[in-house]
Amino acid sequence: MPVVSFDALPDSARVWVFGAANPVTDAAAESLLATVDAHLATWRAHGAPLVCARDWREHRFLVVGVDEAATGATGCSIDGLFHVLRDLETVVGTTLVGGGTVYWRDAQGAVVSGPRSAFREAAAGGAVAAASQVFDTTVTTAGAYRSAFARTAADSWHAKLLPVG
Repeated sequence: MPVVSFDALPDSARVWVFGAANPVTDAAAESLLATVDAHLATWRAHGAPLVCARDWREHRFLVVGVDEAATGATGCSIDGLFHVLRDLETVVGTTLVGGGTVYWRDAQGAVVSGPRSAFREAAAGGAVAAASQVFDTTVTTAGAYRSAFARTAADSWHAKLLPVG
C-alpha cells in the first residue's frame, strides 16, 4: 500500500508544496484531490511503488510527500506528477505549478498571494508586518513542512522583503 496518511510520513520524507494562485473550493477541489489521489495510488519510480501522501490546506496548498527511505522518487516520476498538476490547472481554474509566488494571510484572515513585489508593496503599506503569517512553499521535507510552513514573516525568509525600520 504505497499511499499513506500524511501524518505517517517520516520527517525526512521529501515534499513538494504547490500553491494555488487562487482558492480552489467545492467541485474544483474535489476534482483536484480525486485526480491527485488516483495518480498517487499508481505513482512509481522504475516500476517500484512510491510510499507517498498528500495534504491539502487553506484551499490553496497541495503538499505531496514521498518517503525516499522506502523508494526514492526519480526525475521521470517527479515529472509525471508535475504533468498531472499542469493538466489540472485548466480544470481547477488556477495555476499550481510555478514559482515566485508569495503567500500570506491578510488582516481578515484570508490567504492572499502575489509576486514578491506585491508582498513588498503590502508590507510598505502596512498590510503585512513582521507578525503576519506567511507560508513557506520552499520547504523540502515533511518535518520542515510540519514545523515551518506557516509562521510569522519575521521568522521566515519573508523577513528580507519587509521594510527595514
